[in-house]
Amino acid sequence: MGARQPADPALFFEFHVFVCTNRRPDGHARGSCAGRGAEHLRDYMKARAKELGLQGVRINSSGCLDRCERGPCIVVYPEGIWYRVDTPGDVDEILAAHLQAGGRADALMLDR
Repeated sequence: MGARQPADPALFFEFHVFVCTNRRPDGHARGSCAGRGAEHLRDYMKARAKELGLQGVRINSSGCLDRCERGPCIVVYPEGIWYRVDTPGDVDEILAAHLQAGGRADALMLDR
């Protein structure tokens, strides 16, 4: 189910990164990724990816990814790996480990 088929066109992006920038009202029980700085981290990630010359990578804002209480959250496709990012250093680690080296930023993964 959902697997790529031989006749499918080539992927437009090698990696597609969705950064939750959902904003809930201040004091909401679940919080929000935007309220925890996700917009700044998204902007930093986009700028750093460009500085590093990463090709085939698209970094997008996303509405709620339904994990805001664990955020700020990002998800990287096609693998579907979820990360929590708190600092520009976390962004750098994900860019280096996952998008450049093809591995994982294990310490930042949500479900490990």
